[in-house]
Amino acid sequence: MKKAVQQIMLGTVTGSEAAARATLQRIKAAGYDGLELNRFMIHPTSLMVRMMTKAAGMPTGKGGKLDWKKLLREADLSVVSLHIDLGSLEREADAVAAEARELGTDKLVITGMYRFDYGDEKAVRELASRLNRAGEGLRREGLSLLYHNHNVELLQVKPGLRAYDILISDTDPTCVGFEFDSYWFTDGGADAKDWMRRLGKRMKLWHVTDRGTRQSGPAMTPILKCDSMELGTGNMDLDGLCAIAVENGIGAVVLESHRNWIDKDPIKSLELSAKWLNGRF
Repeated sequence: MKKAVQQIMLGTVTGSEAAARATLQRIKAAGYDGLELNRFMIHPTSLMVRMMTKAAGMPTGKGGKLDWKKLLREADLSVVSLHIDLGSLEREADAVAAEARELGTDKLVITGMYRFDYGDEKAVRELASRLNRAGEGLRREGLSLLYHNHNVELLQVKPGLRAYDILISDTDPTCVGFEFDSYWFTDGGADAKDWMRRLGKRMKLWHVTDRGTRQSGPAMTPILKCDSMELGTGNMDLDGLCAIAVENGIGAVVLESHRNWIDKDPIKSLELSAKWLNGRF
């Protein structure tokens, strides 16, 4: 089972070819096998996209100008999957499929919808239909489509029915799989283990980070804000989640935290998380 790092962690430490090369060498030395790339980070992007991602705490950096295929090959790291938005996949299906094959991955991951109402049942069912169509096209190309959740899929479209229920029930298992993010469902107040058990073999990848608090000084109140944490330093039942992920037969576990790093250093953060991962995978 592969261990990978989500590229979103690396925007601030891959601003040049030399910086990217040094970063990838440390990722390899820490025990990781590959990266999960974001298509908007391996191509030049508009100023608007860069500003939006930075405002969300996820600076993209200048990696869009780099030859990622070459850099990863030199570092002996693989590409476990490629994140892409659904609109781009629908518009450029052939180009996206060709790029995935060139990078050496057969997994394309939809990362959620922009300006989309997950509380609208009709809209969510149409989204499931779009995923089916896109997934069927990729399947014919020998590739697979996965859907990555955040916390918004927990919205109820009507009493007792959540958006994620529809995305599971209305998508064709032969066309659509899932990359499950246990942090975001925990953040949304759900029992991530229950949802992982429900996904079963449809869960192909596991996005993981811990969740807890890091106090840097006296607190104004006794209530601290929760955020992502290095693996094993927070309060999530990572071992319980890990056991289910392994039982589900995932192909890779992907580390992702885009802020709240120890010493504000993403490399130190992923190296610390690697100690937990290396003890289990």
